[in-house]
Amino acid sequence: MSTDATSAGPIQRVLYPGSFDPLHLGHLDVIEQAGELFGEVVVVVMYNFAKPSGMFDVDERLAMIAAATADLDGVSVEKHSGLAVQAAELFGADFVVKGLRTPGDFEIEQQMAHMNHAVTGMRTVYVPCRPDLGFVSSRFVREIANYGGDVSHLVPSVVADALAARVAEREQN
Repeated sequence: MSTDATSAGPIQRVLYPGSFDPLHLGHLDVIEQAGELFGEVVVVVMYNFAKPSGMFDVDERLAMIAAATADLDGVSVEKHSGLAVQAAELFGADFVVKGLRTPGDFEIEQQMAHMNHAVTGMRTVYVPCRPDLGFVSSRFVREIANYGGDVSHLVPSVVADALAARVAEREQN
């Protein structure tokens, strides 16, 4: 087993699933924390062909996440259309990691974690986001951007640029 330079434990791979439409700084914080704790993070854009929605398509999200995490060691970006636990198995993850912002997040994530463990034995690890990012959500970022608001302090620069371009594109049509 290999170890990273900051800990004495083995490097493990965790799966961080989500829609990431779009990726925001709260997501990036969870990715960074998971990398520090486990060594390898597979960020998986989860999607459902039966429910096409969102501001960005899956490939656009993958490209933005890859660009935003390019300077982070041990981070890879994938996509999956099934269950998160199936993606964890497919990508060789030891754990699923989920970010928590609010008590409501905990209630939802805890139920999913128990179900995932009961069905597959896969454990979920929770990572609290930084307090200054606890209010950020993709839904709010999309809404603010759609009304022309500045979200550059809430998202990586590659995402801010893509949001501005998408809003400008919609205004031209």
